Amino acid sequence: MNQFKDMLAPPPVTLPIDPAATAVADAPDDISFLAIKAREYPESPLVWAILAEHALASAAADTASDTDAITAYALSRTGYHRGLDRLRGNGWKGFGPVPYSHEPNRGVLRAIAALARAARLIGEDNEYDRCRALLSDCDPESVADLLDS
Repeated sequence: MNQFKDMLAPPPVTLPIDPAATAVADAPDDISFLAIKAREYPESPLVWAILAEHALASAAADTASDTDAITAYALSRTGYHRGLDRLRGNGWKGFGPVPYSHEPNRGVLRAIAALARAARLIGEDNEYDRCRALLSDCDPESVADLLDS
């Protein structure tokens, strides 16, 4: 069987190392430390994604309030937009592969997944669907790890 490479498809985006990656690796569960790093590295989708994931966990607790859900949504939306900025700044045109296997891409993909989860939490099902589709377009295999697990 002949396989043809799609010459019109964009090449996979492989981001450079996230500016906060080393710092947040040292204390991924210390919310106060992560907040400091978000101020130090506001352009980092990874730090915002991790903060959003913690907020999503709090929002899922039995004692969660609407404020917890909105905080999770706000943090995840910030990470999402910082992630899109980072992708576009590295040649992404709004479509094409962003492999989860490339470690520096994971912050962006985690932020997209966090926004999907937060959107669903506040009843924004259309936004959940859009984020899920974007995640699938970026790397279909990442959906199982980031949303379906």
